[in-house]
Amino acid sequence: MRSSAVLNVVPQRSRFAQLRAAFERTNKAAGIALAVLVCLFWAQYLRPQSLGGRAAYVLVSGKSMLPRYHTGDLVLVEQQSSYRVGQLIAYRVPKGDPMAGAQVIHRIVGGDAQRGFIVKGDNRTAPDVWRPKPGDIVGAKALRVPNAILLLQFLRSPVFLALLAACFAFVRVLSRGDENKPEAEKSEALETMEPAA
Repeated sequence: MRSSAVLNVVPQRSRFAQLRAAFERTNKAAGIALAVLVCLFWAQYLRPQSLGGRAAYVLVSGKSMLPRYHTGDLVLVEQQSSYRVGQLIAYRVPKGDPMAGAQVIHRIVGGDAQRGFIVKGDNRTAPDVWRPKPGDIVGAKALRVPNAILLLQFLRSPVFLALLAACFAFVRVLSRGDENKPEAEKSEALETMEPAA
């Protein structure tokens, strides 16, 4: 009778081990698929222009775009094939000006691609003195993140870096604990989890 009980435990443990192995394979495959999707999304929509992408990130500074855009807001802009009146764009001050290369984020209120666009801040009465052409435009607004400067400052803070290092160390210690456990202990743990038939 004792030998039959042992025979019943072995197949159950084997089934449990098979289920666990199948779950781990599925979990690993899902993790890889998710990582691939995140990388593809980043490459298509968020990759900076300096890396061959269409996106650029602009931090709003000043009061020219009040009441909607405030200092510290982050605006994701993307290059477009064409631009139109009403679009919020980021552009570089054209060459030849003392401020050449500086980025400005304002709205197109007139003009065209041939002669240059007329742009002005939402909180300004007069348009900008510069007339950016498509080559000067960094991109049009795709997404706004309010008060993103607070998040960026936190990500650069020593507190965040210490928390990140602690999390990595904690995960490493936990994963090592499972690797160092002798096989006998693992099989005993499996036997205690499986009900005897």
